[in-house]
Amino acid sequence: MFRTIIWFAYFWLYALYACIWLFKIDRLNSKGQQQQAALLSATIPAKWCKMLIKLAGTSVEINGLKHIPDRNVLFVSNHQGDFDIPLLLSLIDKPKGFIAKTELQKIPLISIWMQKINCVFMDRSNSRQSLKAILKAIDLLKKGTSLVVFPEGSRSGSSNLGDFKPGTMKLALRSQVPIVPVTINGSYKIMQPGSYKINPANVKIIISKPIYVDQLTKDEQATLSDTVRAVIAGQLED
Repeated sequence: MFRTIIWFAYFWLYALYACIWLFKIDRLNSKGQQQQAALLSATIPAKWCKMLIKLAGTSVEINGLKHIPDRNVLFVSNHQGDFDIPLLLSLIDKPKGFIAKTELQKIPLISIWMQKINCVFMDRSNSRQSLKAILKAIDLLKKGTSLVVFPEGSRSGSSNLGDFKPGTMKLALRSQVPIVPVTINGSYKIMQPGSYKINPANVKIIISKPIYVDQLTKDEQATLSDTVRAVIAGQLED
């Protein structure tokens, strides 16, 4: 319990402290220094998340960083728990946004930082809003932004891999950016579904070789979702 109290205390105290950086980012943008603002927007959350992982008592092994191309990509990852976003923010040193559930927009301060790093909020219960979110994500990818998508749509809360939501791969096919499959093992153990208790855990992240969609045949494009799912499933541990 003590670990949990410390973790949440740091979470919200840093969130308040980070407001100073929000003002600086806005000032940089107003001066036309968008590149510096974008770098700062990526750096602050990454440092924040790195400390959150440490305070959770979590050890992380990450393999395959060399597979990430030196350009913008679409990271496609399984989704085991609430710590998946902090893990990927802190461990993959490439500026990136997330395609996230719209409920995260309601969290004070956090939603502001998510907007700064180009997150796209999606309400899967609203087909019109979902379409707008997909089109926005495609536009960001075309403009050079990297994004992370969790095609299962929600946390599994286990090592099981759920079905992928239809249309997820259209993000890469329409924008013609490489797909980088990411497999997360064990993150659900840090915070169990329905509980706010923080538990120490061992997490392993595997980054697989990129899939260049512009080199795929039409038949390969048609089965792309199954292909990516198989890559991620192949790296999962029981």
